[in-house]
Amino acid sequence: MKFLSNFLNNRNVLGMLFMLPAALLLLVFLTYPLGLGTWLGFTDAKVGRAGQWVGLDNFEYLMGDQVARLALFNTLFYTVVASVVKFVLGLWLALLLNKNIPLKSFFRAVVLLPFIVPTALSAIAFWWIYDAQFSILSWALVKMGLIDRYIDFLGDPWLARLSTIVANVWRGVPFVAICLLAGLQTISPSLYEAAALDGATPWQRFRYVTLPLLTPIIAVVMTFSVLFTFTDFQLIYVLTRGGPLNSTHLMATLSFQRAISGGSLGEGAALATAMVPFLLAAILFSFFGLQRRAWQQGGSDK
Repeated sequence: MKFLSNFLNNRNVLGMLFMLPAALLLLVFLTYPLGLGTWLGFTDAKVGRAGQWVGLDNFEYLMGDQVARLALFNTLFYTVVASVVKFVLGLWLALLLNKNIPLKSFFRAVVLLPFIVPTALSAIAFWWIYDAQFSILSWALVKMGLIDRYIDFLGDPWLARLSTIVANVWRGVPFVAICLLAGLQTISPSLYEAAALDGATPWQRFRYVTLPLLTPIIAVVMTFSVLFTFTDFQLIYVLTRGGPLNSTHLMATLSFQRAISGGSLGEGAALATAMVPFLLAAILFSFFGLQRRAWQQGGSDK
């Protein structure tokens, strides 16, 4: 009994015991599906039929598949453009909301609204905004005399790509802005006062005080932003279903179409598995970005 009492009083043992329920949940709902999906990617499994091991055949087929290559391009283009725009707008909003402006708390709450609204509802709202016949955006532009006919936002491949990016940016900017605002709140005002006394301009204070101290937060926030954008499914599926002409298909939506709608589980799983290296790259970016935390705390930046 004494051994058991000492065993349970051990801090490391208690930590492991408290982590065990979460670890089991992750194992059942994350690790197992990931492992099963990876396995299916190397088989020719169909819906309702167990597959046989085919090695890299699915991946070789996808490399030569024009639609899969287009989905990869769409995903990278969608992720890069949307992430950059979200960062720029989010940083601008964070800097603005960090100032002493009237009704600051109200505006901070309003900024969160696009992120709180369910993705499917946001997609339906944008679907109406972009509608070829009843678009409020086209109506407003016609009334202002800027255009002479309604724009088919979701009917043209490049317009559809840009339209989905706008919808994603509208939804994702609040997350970036609020996280960066939280980071700005941790920067001591005395640093800005010292820089101002040394004659630093507002741009120099931002460049040499704000940006370096905000770098660890930026690394984490942008990593999550890239992960959320790269794996986006709901917004695209509700808004365009991957059309027109597969111009808005992302790897996630094409994987769902091939595996569930098309019945080819192996091919769809291979597409999903091909996303993993890109997600790992984003995580590594976050890891190396966090190394600057030592510099922030006064240590050496290695």
